Amino acid sequence: MKRVNKYKKLFSVEDKIDLKQLKTNYRNLVKQWHPDKFQEGEESHIQAEIKSKEIIDGYHFLVSIAPETKAENLEAYTKTISESGIYDFQHKGNVLEVSFLDGTTYEYFGVNKALYIKLINSPKQNRFAKRNIFNSFLYRKSKKDMELQAV
Repeated sequence: MKRVNKYKKLFSVEDKIDLKQLKTNYRNLVKQWHPDKFQEGEESHIQAEIKSKEIIDGYHFLVSIAPETKAENLEAYTKTISESGIYDFQHKGNVLEVSFLDGTTYEYFGVNKALYIKLINSPKQNRFAKRNIFNSFLYRKSKKDMELQAV
């Protein structure tokens, strides 16, 4: 959740993410922090490169968790969590990353260590995750694992 709040603060986003406003804020920030505006080799140029990478990463992250994006991908997400089993999962901080047998990977934010331990100890992990994690936490599709698709 730190990452979510950090990016929301960077883009001056209040509660709900509005893609149109997010895009406007993104463009303004990119103009402000573009490395070409600063002398190459100076400290300000290096800071601008770091800041612009953070802006780009933040934009893509916030777009992936926006309500419009989630609504567009709801059918595919529902199909994945209902028809595909869990291939692998890992927990870091309060983020649970779950890879499914269909090759998709989702990140779930706010999953604490106690719930993760319950998932590990559950005899039916997929069932436990369906009931307690998949529809209870903020999520985003993080990547597509091409190796799993080939299997």
